[in-house]
Amino acid sequence: MTDNNQPGPGQPTPEQGPPSGQPGQPQQPQQQPPPYQPAPAPNQPAPNQGPRPNQGAPTKGKMRQQQAGVTKPRQATVAEQRARAAALKAQQERFAAESAAFEKKRKKRKRLLIGGGVTVGVVALVAIWYAAASPKNVTAQCTDSNNVIVDDDYCDESYYRSHGGYSSGGFIYIGGSSYRYNYGGSGSVGQKVSGGSYTIPKGANVSTKSGTSVQRGGFGISSGSKSSGG
Repeated sequence: MTDNNQPGPGQPTPEQGPPSGQPGQPQQPQQQPPPYQPAPAPNQPAPNQGPRPNQGAPTKGKMRQQQAGVTKPRQATVAEQRARAAALKAQQERFAAESAAFEKKRKKRKRLLIGGGVTVGVVALVAIWYAAASPKNVTAQCTDSNNVIVDDDYCDESYYRSHGGYSSGGFIYIGGSSYRYNYGGSGSVGQKVSGGSYTIPKGANVSTKSGTSVQRGGFGISSGSKSSGG
């Protein structure tokens, strides 16, 4: 039996291929995968491609890295220069205004302190003058040599002179007894005087309990009294 698929004498032997999907259709040639190519590096064109546009120029919107001593500063524009000058002028004016306000407050405070000092000085002077112009009122009481309070007549000039007495060194002598005034002490006739002084106070109004004036005071000047017992 003869095989119809075998070539006849003088004919080429057909090549073996994969069976076709359907009988009677021509067979499609088998496709081979493309050869391996490495991925392109950044900023490098892919194989078989031309250079990208603006290659080597900085991308729009990106800030270039500045290096010290290499990158030169950009010159300020006219608008920037005007803005800087205006800001500097405003700062100087604000500083001048603050300095003027501080100096004004300092001078005002100094005037207030000086005025307060003058006021205090005037008040103190008036107080001293008033104290000098308003002498104290001191009560004098006649006492004997034992500091016992006796009747005011024994120290009265008209009384002791009418009884042959006299005064010397603040003492009044009548017969063999001596008397003198106590100024500012307390007590009653027949009692020993308590406190006070035997030196007449200067500038004071001195009078006895009976109303006899011993000294008229004022500014430290004493007038003559009815008695020299002071």
